[in-house]
Amino acid sequence: MPSHTTTPPPSSATTGYRALLRQREFAGLLTSLTLRVAASTLSGFALATLVQQQTRSPFLTAVSMYGATFATVLGALTLMSVADGSRPRRTLLALEGVSLLCTLAQALPGLPLAARFGLLVVVGFFQSLGTGTRLGLLAESVPDSGRTTARSLLNISAGGTAVIGFAGAAALLRYVPPAGVFLLATGLSAAALAVVAATVRERSIRLTRRPGLRQTWTTNVELFSHPGRRALLLNLWVPNGLIVGCEALFLPYAPGHAGLLLAAGSAGLLLGDLMVGRLLTDAGRRRCAYGLRLLLAVPFLLFVLQPPVWVLVLAVALASAGFAATLPLQEHLLALTPEAVRGQVQGVESAGRMTWQGIGAAVAGGLAQYLSPGVTITALAAVSVAVTVASRPFVARAGSVT
Repeated sequence: MPSHTTTPPPSSATTGYRALLRQREFAGLLTSLTLRVAASTLSGFALATLVQQQTRSPFLTAVSMYGATFATVLGALTLMSVADGSRPRRTLLALEGVSLLCTLAQALPGLPLAARFGLLVVVGFFQSLGTGTRLGLLAESVPDSGRTTARSLLNISAGGTAVIGFAGAAALLRYVPPAGVFLLATGLSAAALAVVAATVRERSIRLTRRPGLRQTWTTNVELFSHPGRRALLLNLWVPNGLIVGCEALFLPYAPGHAGLLLAAGSAGLLLGDLMVGRLLTDAGRRRCAYGLRLLLAVPFLLFVLQPPVWVLVLAVALASAGFAATLPLQEHLLALTPEAVRGQVQGVESAGRMTWQGIGAAVAGGLAQYLSPGVTITALAAVSVAVTVASRPFVARAGSVT
């Protein structure tokens, strides 16, 4: 895969939030994503609660909350070229329909746990394709000067929605069974499907070659052949995944306060993306990238001390602001990527990040079977810090971000 340059092109005038929201297609993508995040947050927390109640297993609880992310790698390795090589509106509608049906199936009473985990695999596989398709549409519908702002706004909306979703799910589950929460999530999924149908217009196929397994593998091989891209992907995937593994243990660590801790994490993510994406310049984001990657993990080291809940809430919120490090890393990854395959590459990046979230959740749950949740959270945070520090020279060699 030929790269454009080793450094990002200079930024032009940045498109603001209001200008983006006046664009009907972007507003539709934002609204549908918000509804999708709300549905997945509600259903994910409901499933984790159900599994925790039935099994009392930290491993199964952690995997149930983030297990769908395992299957995203299957989409990245097989059909991710669909993100650039098919009619994106038609593809996105089909993927939203699959998510709707899977969420509805989770509401069936008496559904075996094996079937519930099977549905997670299906959702995760198609979720990876949906992310690539959505990001490909974003690249076509938003000018270059507004893409960072657009991604920031999408992240802010997702973070704010997750705050409400986790807090709302925790409150709802005090009064209604998980099946009721699944039905509410199904309604939100249906609304997301309707918004896509009403606002997203069809666009032409961007690739000249037929999408499929061969095209996906060809582009992926070229993607990983570049050492700069490999270093960026490592930092986009591994530290984040380990910290999501920490979050997957909130239910076993503090069942009565898990919703509060998850909401605090989403709030920190929202504020971090707002400040980094909107208030900092491109140069400022590059300078802060390394510090943000450290911030993501260091506050989680407090869990081994078992401080009061309010201290942990503040620590989680502060740490989650470090997720904003993805913005400068993604900017540079795009600068090293040909425009014709940006949808697939962004989909691979997102799928890899979600896959590592699943790996982090599985590792965290497995360790918590033998160690206490607090010790496990601290150990994963320490490994995240070590990976960030050790890989810094390789990211610096990629240029532009440190």
